[in-house]
Amino acid sequence: MSPLWRDRIQIFLAPERIDWVRATRGFKPVQAAKVTVLCEPMQGAPLWQAALQQLEKQLVGVSGSDLSITLSNHFVRYVSLPPQAEIMTPEEVSAYAAFRMREVYAERVDAWVLSVSEWSPLTGAVCGAIPRDLMTELEKMAARLHCKLKEIEPYFASVYDHWQKLLDGDKTYCAVVETGRMCISTQIGGVWHSIRNQRIAHSVADELLAALDQEAVLSGNKAAVEQVFLFAPQHPDLTLPENCGWLIVPLPAEKIPALAYYPSTQIDGSRLNHAAFKA
Repeated sequence: MSPLWRDRIQIFLAPERIDWVRATRGFKPVQAAKVTVLCEPMQGAPLWQAALQQLEKQLVGVSGSDLSITLSNHFVRYVSLPPQAEIMTPEEVSAYAAFRMREVYAERVDAWVLSVSEWSPLTGAVCGAIPRDLMTELEKMAARLHCKLKEIEPYFASVYDHWQKLLDGDKTYCAVVETGRMCISTQIGGVWHSIRNQRIAHSVADELLAALDQEAVLSGNKAAVEQVFLFAPQHPDLTLPENCGWLIVPLPAEKIPALAYYPSTQIDGSRLNHAAFKA
């Protein structure tokens, strides 16, 4: 089948939910309503296993489609790659990324697949890693469904790429908050300085503020008021205290809406299914 005629299915995969949208291809593409599936991680199994099993059940009958999958930051680990003028070739970048990952995560890196954002010797990059088992199971699922796995992308990377043109300023903080996790990046003068990806155990606002303050201190020069670009569709009422030293710039902004398959608290107009998995 010609790629021009393949349906496209865009998926967000998280431990407790799946969001997906199907769009037909052809002369008059049609996008169906988003389907949201709630599920429960299985005890004693990888965090992604229950959601992946449920996803395959949902996609039965989509043979011949292209699949694009965005993975929750629960499934991803990150490091920043500071600029190095002598690193130029793809092989050198891969070796540098593996070295930086091992510095932070030690031997756990051996079980991961690494991917690096666009590298520049002047601004650096970000490296993301997902479990090799997860990558393998996604490929097997696509083969069983007779679909083409076009793209696997971390949630933070997807959000950053989608709104990159808005993320300007001498110092740029970008925070992606989802259920139970936050990911925050810092760029200074366009240079990747840091990226953190941490669980949220209690108050989203309190933990976000604490993490931002820590990032500002680590940046070496905290202004009286800093701004943070915030994408938190599952926490639409998230705010920070007045006079806390931070100004939220919410995403979406201007004329760039959120992608249809991103998670949200809104389910009106979509189909909501429930699936519970027990050990």
